[in-house]
Amino acid sequence: MFESFITQHWFSAQAKAIWSDEATLQAWLDVEAALAQAQAHLGIIPSEAAAVIGKMAHVRHFDCAQLSQDIAFAQHPLVPVLRRLEQLCGEPAAGYIHWGATTQNIFDTASAVQMHRSHALTMGGLSAGMVALEKLALEHKDAPMAGRTHGQHALPMTFGFKVAAWLDELGRAKDRLHGRLNESFTASMGGAIGTFAAVGSIGPAVEAAVATQLGLTPPTGLPIRSAYDRVSDYVSALAMLAATLQKIAQDIVFMQRTEIGEVAEAFHMGKVGSSTMAQKRNPSTALLLISLARMLRSRGPVALEAMVRMDEGDSSSTNVTDILLPEIGILAASVCETFASLAQGLVVFPDKMHQNLELTNGLIASESAMMQLTQLMGRHQAHHLLYEAAQRAQSSGMPFIEAILSHPHFTTHSIPAGLAESLVPTKYVGSSAELTITTVERVRAGGQSPG
Repeated sequence: MFESFITQHWFSAQAKAIWSDEATLQAWLDVEAALAQAQAHLGIIPSEAAAVIGKMAHVRHFDCAQLSQDIAFAQHPLVPVLRRLEQLCGEPAAGYIHWGATTQNIFDTASAVQMHRSHALTMGGLSAGMVALEKLALEHKDAPMAGRTHGQHALPMTFGFKVAAWLDELGRAKDRLHGRLNESFTASMGGAIGTFAAVGSIGPAVEAAVATQLGLTPPTGLPIRSAYDRVSDYVSALAMLAATLQKIAQDIVFMQRTEIGEVAEAFHMGKVGSSTMAQKRNPSTALLLISLARMLRSRGPVALEAMVRMDEGDSSSTNVTDILLPEIGILAASVCETFASLAQGLVVFPDKMHQNLELTNGLIASESAMMQLTQLMGRHQAHHLLYEAAQRAQSSGMPFIEAILSHPHFTTHSIPAGLAESLVPTKYVGSSAELTITTVERVRAGGQSPG
């Protein structure tokens, strides 16, 4: 799907480059070179051998088509690579390649490097989209619109407040991902089962040196191959981000409905909504974001399943994750890139929001009227009175204020001052503007706690 002529434009070109066959092979070779360099620095192998390994560990020296055939024949993904590297290095350097390591050490550490690169793209797209939302929130902090629950008008609010709610959740997602990255994707050089048996007590120092060279961290716990909880933790955080972005995209699709018309995504001449209906301006970017978010979220359960591993190593799980991580890296970056495009092009129609806010003839501000009536009676009595009036107004189509004033209660009691004014929806948006401003400031500051 990443290279299909139909769908390749859905996905981040930069992320696909990070996870291409050539880039993956180079990441493996980079780990082998870093391992040799670390071991040479610590006096385990000769420095001359490490220099040769580093020089030859480059994808330009490898024929990927031939490697594919050799891997299929050997039924092992790394041994043919090592054999070619040995040929390139010659003796005696060939004898020091892959010293004390196992295949999964190389693969897990290489994928950690690639995920760090993917993470930068993911965060870049997320940040760009959030900046666009911050601007929208502040620009429309006072623009009244209908707040909705269960698909129905609930209370008035402002569009800025709605966008601030999106930002608030995205800020937590961003913090969550940043907090998990380094602990989830580490250098893992513990050897065949994680005991450093081949290199002995100096093993942790080798692992730390490899991590430093590759811009990673050593694992805080055991470097055992059977543990996958750290990676699954990060993937779960990505799945949560995808859920938030899908929710935002679905809100935008709803608001772009012909009958609603409160926002619209960017349009350009040549963008086609239908091969039959020439008038269609579909929310195609929002719909693509929903699709990509669904694909990313669906990888979360697979990552959790991959945590269940036999013994101290289990290729039935690592085979899955070796394929899964490239998909996740590409999907995550693509989701955020699409989100940024959607947010940056969003067009807002405040007049239509105001028009929709007035559709119920004051019913949306019933809570405001209830708070007025509680000056004369208990809240429960006010709610009962307004419930009867509201249902009568909706059944008959009469204005809400008329239904209230025709209630028998007001034949013997005076009408509270300001009752009619309390039903003006634009005057009952609460602290929408203030909350919008404080939320944007907090998210911009990069934390979810005030100050």
